[in-house]
Amino acid sequence: MPDSDDNLHLEIGHVLFIDIVGYSRLLIEEQKERLNQLTEIVLATAPVREATDEQLVRLPTGDGMALVFHHSAEEPARCALEIAEAL
Repeated sequence: MPDSDDNLHLEIGHVLFIDIVGYSRLLIEEQKERLNQLTEIVLATAPVREATDEQLVRLPTGDGMALVFHHSAEEPARCALEIAEAL
């Protein structure tokens, strides 16, 4: 094994992808409003509120977002259920 592999650090991420259906057909103001509503709902979920910066990466995708949880495989599912209940 080459010496460079000694410093290799691997992590597992559990991902939740969220997409707003019909986003591109909305007016620009409606797009902003829907994205803001989604962001508020996501930020209010327990898995997102309870996660530290090291445990969660939030990535905007234009018409939604990706949430990468590093500490638990159950957190994306928990988050998805809370989002579905809020909608």
